[in-house]
Amino acid sequence: MSDFTHLNKSGQPAIVDVGNKTVTNRKAVARAIIALPENVLKALQQDDFKTKKGSVFQIAIIAGIMGAKKTSELIPLCHPIGLDNCNLQIELNDNNEIVIECTASIEAKTGVEMEALTGASVAALTIYDMCKALSHDIVIKEITLIEKSGGKNDFKRT
Repeated sequence: MSDFTHLNKSGQPAIVDVGNKTVTNRKAVARAIIALPENVLKALQQDDFKTKKGSVFQIAIIAGIMGAKKTSELIPLCHPIGLDNCNLQIELNDNNEIVIECTASIEAKTGVEMEALTGASVAALTIYDMCKALSHDIVIKEITLIEKSGGKNDFKRT
């Protein structure tokens, strides 16, 4: 159990003590991929991804940023941090899937990978919510950390 950082010496849940850590520039990139049924994708493309509820991608970007900012309220042992930046990009890939990339950064003692993952997740859920009237056969296929830097261990998915 000692390998898990969110457990104290007694094996009980605990927030990680970052008091002695060094402030560094931290950055994380996360990706979510959504597969839409063909009829939903065609309907969205006909109207340039706009619906009666508004622009699907623009609303998903705003929701993703809001989600990233609220990460510590959703994930119990996350440190509350203020983000220096949060940016979401949404596009279609060659397989006609929606790809969301969320990049979060901060100068702090703790990283932002949970914020990036939450931002990508909330944006994906928002797209699902905005399209579910056309079909419930929408699949959020993947939510993945792509890279993180600035902490004890940097990571880059290959």
